[in-house]
Amino acid sequence: MAGDSRFPDVDTDISERNEETEIVVNVGGVRQVFYGDNLNQYPETRLAELINCLSGGYDSIFSLCDDYDPGKREFYFDRDPDAFKCIIDVYYFGEIHMKKGICPICFKNEMEFWKVDLKFLDDCCKTHLSEKKEELEEIARRVQLILDDLGVDASESRWKRCQKYIWKFLEKPESSYPARVIAVLSFLFILISSVVMCVGTIPDMQVTDAEGNRVEHPTLDSIETACIGWFTMEYVLRLIASPNKLHFALSFMNIVDVLAILPFYVSLTLTHLGAKLMELSNVQQAVQALRIMRIARIFKLARHSSGLQTLTYALKRSFKELGLLLMYLAVGIFVFSALGYTMEQSHPETLFKSIPQSFWWAIITMTTVGYGDIYPKTTLGKLNAAISFLCGVIAIALPIHPIINNFVRYYNKQRVLETAAKHELELMELNSAEGKAASSKSEFEGLVREGKEGPFHSSRLKVSHSDTFIHLLSEDKHYRTRLQSCK
Repeated sequence: MAGDSRFPDVDTDISERNEETEIVVNVGGVRQVFYGDNLNQYPETRLAELINCLSGGYDSIFSLCDDYDPGKREFYFDRDPDAFKCIIDVYYFGEIHMKKGICPICFKNEMEFWKVDLKFLDDCCKTHLSEKKEELEEIARRVQLILDDLGVDASESRWKRCQKYIWKFLEKPESSYPARVIAVLSFLFILISSVVMCVGTIPDMQVTDAEGNRVEHPTLDSIETACIGWFTMEYVLRLIASPNKLHFALSFMNIVDVLAILPFYVSLTLTHLGAKLMELSNVQQAVQALRIMRIARIFKLARHSSGLQTLTYALKRSFKELGLLLMYLAVGIFVFSALGYTMEQSHPETLFKSIPQSFWWAIITMTTVGYGDIYPKTTLGKLNAAISFLCGVIAIALPIHPIINNFVRYYNKQRVLETAAKHELELMELNSAEGKAASSKSEFEGLVREGKEGPFHSSRLKVSHSDTFIHLLSEDKHYRTRLQSCK
């Protein structure tokens, strides 16, 4: 380009000070005029380098821009003009704000192109950028998990392939129809075991044993045993097939599974062996205490309900709001219980014996429960109760809206990530299919040129197609997807 006759010699007059230099930048059809005194505030940026590139010839110029008009001394860039308008704020205000509607990842790439450090990006915009990065990482992780499920590594042993199949069969109901059937059966067993636990406490459904104690009906015991057997088999198979045994054992939901089945085996052990080591009454008390732990199995429903999982994550993200709610209630309970105790002391039949006892009254009043076991009898006490009731309603209502917003935001985000992951797979399949078709066409044309048309059932022309064909992704030819472009 240095010897290109289409351009006249570049002006090499360097006597003019850089502060007085004026350059014209055309970004995507939008012209901007800059002065050296502004650009030299950040000499490491691309725009500041344009001031000194004129003396270096066309090689130096075209290493920084896409095109150059020496007559107008105008530099052309094929970049996003909207992002550029935001980036040039750093020369005037010392910080950059990203406008709405611009992809944070693309904006970051634009800043890197213009050689502007990310430290100039405002904190609010950095938050959007970090959130978008997390979303892309989550999409990539989901795509990789799906590809791992679809792909089969021939180098793996038969046992490894069996483990992967069992894990996918038990952990991913969407992978196949039999896996969905197993998930439904597991859900039904959880419901049945919970119903049996409740029905077993009805006196009419109990029988009397040899010692005259009321125990559960044998039929209910048999159903309970069958459910525990299913839970045990499911947990053991998942533990065996788990790729990371330690992470599996320490997972919250797997701890819940252990708590759901452990009381049955401990009770069985105490019933048959505990009588020899301790008194029968102590054994029965221990068994009853352990049987209460069966309520933990109801939490197993969260494994099969995306709504419950979303609610759990939303509550985790709402700790601040929940903390404010508890703080408001704690302050109100303390204040109104002390006022209620003081105002009710003048009544001879007062129910407020002490301030700690008044805590219970304040709790059920501010939470709008109102059992009626403790209530004020004086006029001032009733007025205090009315105020505590109104304050309780306001205190509970204030944090509810942020918690609901967190729930809706997280739920929508999960749906968007799931859709984006599926879309990435569709793009990868489409690109792979196009590459396969192009290679097949070129191969067929080569056969025609060589005079080897032959029948179409030739082994060289056999190509199998499938709606879920992903293995072409491992070939040498790769295609950029939307996810890779954003990154």
